[in-house]
Amino acid sequence: MQVLIADDNTRVREGIKSILNGHKDWQVCGEAKDGQEAIDRAQELRPDLILLDISMPGMNGLDAARLLRKSTSAKILVMSQHDATVLTRRALEAGGHGCLDKSRLSTDLISAIAALLE
Repeated sequence: MQVLIADDNTRVREGIKSILNGHKDWQVCGEAKDGQEAIDRAQELRPDLILLDISMPGMNGLDAARLLRKSTSAKILVMSQHDATVLTRRALEAGGHGCLDKSRLSTDLISAIAALLE
């Protein structure tokens, strides 16, 4: 499975890569720092999964998710540093397949991805 990570924070992207490195069948195929770059990279790389931060400069993750749903078949997992329970409805309405609290990435990322792939 090819994964695109879209987050404006380099440390978050690096942390996600280190979490995913433990899974031999999952490979990070690219990174993006904002919503527009996520769209461009998704069209270029055709990932199976896009991990998409909700708060990015320029185009935010919700707007990017709306456009990505029209141009890719990739699963979209929206991530937020804010309470994910509040944002889940907005993320799903925007085209995301789920929403994850970024403060819980180290404990919940793998299970959230696995749930999307079932």
